[in-house]
Amino acid sequence: MKKLLSFAALSLMTAVTSVKAADSVSEMFTVEKLNELNQLHDVTLSPQGDVLVYGLKKGSSSKDNHLYKQNIKTGQKTQLTEDENAESNVVWAEDGQSVFFLSSRSGSSQIWQQALNEKTAKQISDFPLGVNGFKLSQNGQVFALSFTVKPGCETLSCTVEAKKVDEDKKYNIRAYDQLMVRHWDVWATEYKEHLFIAHVDQNGQLKHAQDIMPNWVSDFAGINQVSIHPEASSLAFSAKDSSSKAAAKDHAWSTNFDIFEVSLTKGQTAFNLKNITEKNKAWDASPVYSSNGKYLAYKAMKTPGYEADKFTLQLRDSRTGKTRAVASEWDRSISSLAFAPDNKSLYVVAQDVGQKSIFSITPEFDEVRKIYNVGSNGDVTSHGNKLYFTRHTLNSPKDVFTIDNHGDDFKQLTNINKDKLAKVKFADYKQFNFKGWNDETVHGYWLKPANYQEGKQYPIAFLVHGGPQGSFGNMFHYRWNAQLWAAQGYGVVMVDFHGSTGYGQEFTHSISRDWGGKPLEDLQKGLDFIVKDQPWLDGDNACALGASYGGYMMNWIAGNWPTRFKCLINHAGLYDMPSFYQSTEELWFPEYDMGGPSWGKESGNAKGKISPDYSKFNPSAYVNNWQTPMLVIQGELDYRVPYAQSLGAFTTLQRKGIDSRLVMFPDEDHHIRKPDNLVVWYDEVFKWLEKYTKK
Repeated sequence: MKKLLSFAALSLMTAVTSVKAADSVSEMFTVEKLNELNQLHDVTLSPQGDVLVYGLKKGSSSKDNHLYKQNIKTGQKTQLTEDENAESNVVWAEDGQSVFFLSSRSGSSQIWQQALNEKTAKQISDFPLGVNGFKLSQNGQVFALSFTVKPGCETLSCTVEAKKVDEDKKYNIRAYDQLMVRHWDVWATEYKEHLFIAHVDQNGQLKHAQDIMPNWVSDFAGINQVSIHPEASSLAFSAKDSSSKAAAKDHAWSTNFDIFEVSLTKGQTAFNLKNITEKNKAWDASPVYSSNGKYLAYKAMKTPGYEADKFTLQLRDSRTGKTRAVASEWDRSISSLAFAPDNKSLYVVAQDVGQKSIFSITPEFDEVRKIYNVGSNGDVTSHGNKLYFTRHTLNSPKDVFTIDNHGDDFKQLTNINKDKLAKVKFADYKQFNFKGWNDETVHGYWLKPANYQEGKQYPIAFLVHGGPQGSFGNMFHYRWNAQLWAAQGYGVVMVDFHGSTGYGQEFTHSISRDWGGKPLEDLQKGLDFIVKDQPWLDGDNACALGASYGGYMMNWIAGNWPTRFKCLINHAGLYDMPSFYQSTEELWFPEYDMGGPSWGKESGNAKGKISPDYSKFNPSAYVNNWQTPMLVIQGELDYRVPYAQSLGAFTTLQRKGIDSRLVMFPDEDHHIRKPDNLVVWYDEVFKWLEKYTKK
């Protein structure tokens, strides 16, 4: 691998100071305050690099959700839109004098345009169906549009009529001939998200849109996975091939997203979609054309069926079609990418040792430079030698920042929660490391209670992340916000065990086929280490909690570390691995991590060996050891980990006479998203913790 250069590497081994406020006027951070925070979205930089436009939602439940413009040089901020309907999907016009966005102010989601110096917007689309999302070509003449349509329909009106027929049916059934029958929190229907092309007419309006994938029987990967050539001569997008039922038959157990490219000419009636990554049977995603049109960059995995494989940068010559991996030996997985203004390098974001950092990659030399590595960064765009991005950390919500391409001249451009957090005292935090499984280095974070007093000991909230290929790093989380436990007087401990992301692919991959092995050992050693290293943590007064795989680990701890914690909190945790396999929506996940289907692989007439993992790492096989009180929580619309898993755990706890409580949210999925429900969720969690940690 070429040399890794760091221009802004900042040590995170020193304590990070929280927001300062006088103790006499400090306020405790609560879930209600979390819900009230202003939230950024759709952060975009003008083509001239002089103005930011961003969405600002003033509180989770607020209808005050509008666009603002901010002068880069002066910092002056002005509200741009004022309609009662919110705006999203903001895109700049090439001249930098106006923006396009989606709004439902006319009754359905349509595209609007508003000049920066005007108070009102004009509607440029009025399609029979609402627009899900859009992209705009650099020349402003071609729109890529996303609609939910009935495959085979030649017009949008056809879909409208089909929906009317469905509404008039006197029966209500769901019937399927193949997987996937449901995803995340919805059952599949015959209506699919397709990609359309529309050309701007002489009046600046969009009158007609053409489906470029009319017969596809599944969704494409979404509008964020679309890029239009700067000359509007072609378009690239990511999708699983669903041009026929045969092509779509393996969607539930395959991760084989591909990049498709299609030529564009005004007036064409048929589209030839070319699969340019057909040879790669693993995941290809995030296509981006360079501003000069010479290159198409995207990210790709190598291992079929494995969703946590490393994403490596790929660069395709638009003229020759020749593609190569860039900096392939760099041991980080790319989450997002964007060309630098000179097209000679790309800016990428990747998880990196508890951070989500910004890097520059120069294809000519396969050179990787670290530009900024504090907190969780994203939404990277650039102009000249300046980068603009959003960042959040364990003690600060998302704001916009800028830095130059050498990692210098770091500045904060927005402070959208300055007033709301002025009196809030956040907890101090620090990253630590220890020797985990096989004496390999494992990292984690601790947070002191917000009311910390020297000489006192505090109970421990031991947070275990999900994924399992995930991380509880330096981030401001809106569902599992570590500051909320710290505000309640707990010392918070989070360990990025083997299997976590951001520490190299070998480390991430090490959890596969070993769900209850290395991770548990890391958690055990991490907790032992930190209570010795930080005497203010009361190692005898600890509760553990986690969601998804973190919930699985609660069930696993109950049977394999049964006397360590005073209580456990299990949100949407896997309880019985064979039944989980038979009911989850994404089969590629257990099939890779568990070593195949629960019933074993078949080869011709002979059945292959059944993977031992479904029994070896099955929490339900160890219930005879269960004795720790457990709170079990889940959403009923969770199809990723079906709620029967929680019912199974609760049934076991009740039947064994172990103190337990089941809390179900009928209108939530794998996550608790609704602000009022989140308040109840935290209330249940804090009451359970207090019940067993209060002295």
